[in-house]
Amino acid sequence: MPEKDRIARFFAPLVTRAGADRLSDDVALLSGSRLIVTTDALVEGVHFLPDDPIETIARKLVRVNVSDIIAKGALPSEALLTLGWPQRRCDDQLARFASALGDDLANFGASLIGGDTVTAPDAMFVSLTLTGLCFNRAPVRRSGARAGDDLYVTGTIGLAVLGLDAIRRGEVSCDAAAAYRVPQLTPVSLARQIARHAHAAMDVSDGLLGDARTLAQASGVAADIALERVPFAGGKVSQAEALRLATFGDDYQILFAAAPSTRPHWAALPAVLDWPITRIGQFRTGNGLMVTENNVFVNLPETLGFEHG
Repeated sequence: MPEKDRIARFFAPLVTRAGADRLSDDVALLSGSRLIVTTDALVEGVHFLPDDPIETIARKLVRVNVSDIIAKGALPSEALLTLGWPQRRCDDQLARFASALGDDLANFGASLIGGDTVTAPDAMFVSLTLTGLCFNRAPVRRSGARAGDDLYVTGTIGLAVLGLDAIRRGEVSCDAAAAYRVPQLTPVSLARQIARHAHAAMDVSDGLLGDARTLAQASGVAADIALERVPFAGGKVSQAEALRLATFGDDYQILFAAAPSTRPHWAALPAVLDWPITRIGQFRTGNGLMVTENNVFVNLPETLGFEHG
């Protein structure tokens, strides 16, 4: 059963607080505050490779959570760690993991306040719960996009899958491999701009096309993407390669909706942030996702992104 269906069937009925937004978003708003909370887990062999440097696993753990906080228009704050540590991994590795975790939390303005550690029988697993302080009274949800809004994405798309390709070829020292292991996030300062000017937002974790469809569904509108506008890692690619890069995931960039009247603001911001922000489409009345390339409809693959089983 896909993760979304599992959540909707078994866990959404347990929700009794409005801040949980029916478990339809990446974060929950804590009662009586501007604090949000998110959690993400990494499992050896699924989200990282068994021989990945231990420091990169710690940094990826931090960043997959930080991207959720940024997308909601908030700043990272405090973290709880759950660690399943296999006996086959030595204490030296644990020391390096802890040091990298602390460094990267500090890089994003957060700190560790607690958690739990257990001995894992085989594969390593880690989970981080991270809070964030919203610039607004509430987070920027997935559900706020309006017909006529523009669709934007930050950074580039597809670098993670190119990095995994490189690692599988034995090219473990290239920039793409490094980006697969440690995602390069949008600057945290974008959070203030998301809070002020975006109607809806989420991070791109399961694939650009799948996440764009998710954003549109949550908002009750349809999304159109012009494939030739998407900033793919490595530059211009074939349509088949573009679809592969746009459905793999692990990019951890920010996908957001904003009114056309804010175009001058978003056009000027990349020079300030030193980070790309690209308008790749728009929302319209209806439902679903439509992709074109140079005004020609693109036949989409059956699976638009990573599906958690």
